[in-house]
Amino acid sequence: MKILKIEPGKSPVEMEIDGSLESMQSVVGGMIQAVFPFHEEVVLICNEEGKLTGLPYNRTLRREEANEIYDIICGTCFLCGAPTGCEHFTSLTPEQLQKYTAYYKQPELFMKIGNRLIVIKNEEDIYGYNL
Repeated sequence: MKILKIEPGKSPVEMEIDGSLESMQSVVGGMIQAVFPFHEEVVLICNEEGKLTGLPYNRTLRREEANEIYDIICGTCFLCGAPTGCEHFTSLTPEQLQKYTAYYKQPELFMKIGNRLIVIKNEEDIYGYNL
């Protein structure tokens, strides 16, 4: 299964896993959680306890319509396909790999100031997020 692995502070990398639960857990370093942040059939798989165990901030999740932050993924995560009606995850298509590699190419920088988290995606995009 072709996935897009996204580590904190790094650009995404395409990789191949066998699609088993064990292989997915190995990528994220623990129990998996599926998050569906996109309108298309793509799922973000992350460590279920990433925030609780203090894994480093990785990427923000944003409402596509408003580009508004609604959550933060902690620790390594990956993207794969999630076709409607299918009982298992699938490979990303070449188009999806290209699209999401570009979308997540720039790592985000996180700075905690009081009870706010400042997120810098690039020099034009700076956002605040209440903790």
